Amino acid sequence: MTAENKTFENHRSETPPEDLRIGIEVIDEKFLDLIDADSEITKHFTGCEWAEGPVYFPEGDYVLWSDIPNNRILKYDAQTKDTTVFREPCNNTNGHYRDHQGRLVSCEHSANRISRTEADGTVHTLVDNLEGKRLNSPNDLLVKSDGTIWFTDPPYGILSNREGNQRESELDGNFTYRFDPETNDLSVVDNIGDRPNGLAFSPDEKLFYLADTGEPRDITVFDVADDGKTLNNRRKFADVRPGASDGFRVDELGNIWTSARDGVQCYSSDGKLLGKVLIPEQATANLVFGDQDGKRIYIAGDTSLYSVRVKVAGAHRYW
Repeated sequence: MTAENKTFENHRSETPPEDLRIGIEVIDEKFLDLIDADSEITKHFTGCEWAEGPVYFPEGDYVLWSDIPNNRILKYDAQTKDTTVFREPCNNTNGHYRDHQGRLVSCEHSANRISRTEADGTVHTLVDNLEGKRLNSPNDLLVKSDGTIWFTDPPYGILSNREGNQRESELDGNFTYRFDPETNDLSVVDNIGDRPNGLAFSPDEKLFYLADTGEPRDITVFDVADDGKTLNNRRKFADVRPGASDGFRVDELGNIWTSARDGVQCYSSDGKLLGKVLIPEQATANLVFGDQDGKRIYIAGDTSLYSVRVKVAGAHRYW
């Protein structure tokens, strides 16, 4: 993929409020099987207005992430330690994912679409409407093992011009979708959520997790039917506090690493809080597993991009 070659120096923000901390908080001893208590948390860049949607590309050992209000995608090169502007403007992109062919798939608020960036840098629309009605503002997404794209569509990008274009919704709700890029079939997989946000599958794809940043602000889990398309048995998985779960990832053991008000929280597959990676920002939005072995978590925290090494690799990390 090509990118605008605009490099700038990292700069540090003002000292965060005293109640914000940085470090590893162990709540259950099992957390030490996943991360060292003295693991270093590194800040790679600061200067975003709202950092979101990190995605890792192992081919080039780099991370792309969104700075939504500033309408740009940033790129951190783990080899050179440089941060550049990858794309500006970018239709207020939010979540990103890498598909099986190594292409960037993105949620675009102001274009109310899911887009794909080809190897030559061209960008085209995959889906932007449901039966002729514009999507709200696609927020987060993933690419399943079968190549289908699952994404959430809350209204954050149409509530004001800060993160998109303010307008009335054309839809009857805020839905979670499954899109097949081979057939262009778009289907609603969940229509109960208030403001669906982050999403992920368990390592075996038999469970589907969905965060809601509206009400009741928790993570829900579903059973995935044998057809791989239908969700059943909707139930509460975890109540993330302080704040709420925005974006999250699942590791290869089935643990859920989710953003929260105080950083990244790690939950076991049965919903027990194991520990936290505390980030000194007003809120943490999202994360992704990176490094060639998949054992580094890159964290989009409000104004900055951080990372920390862990002992477990991410599931589905290179899809």
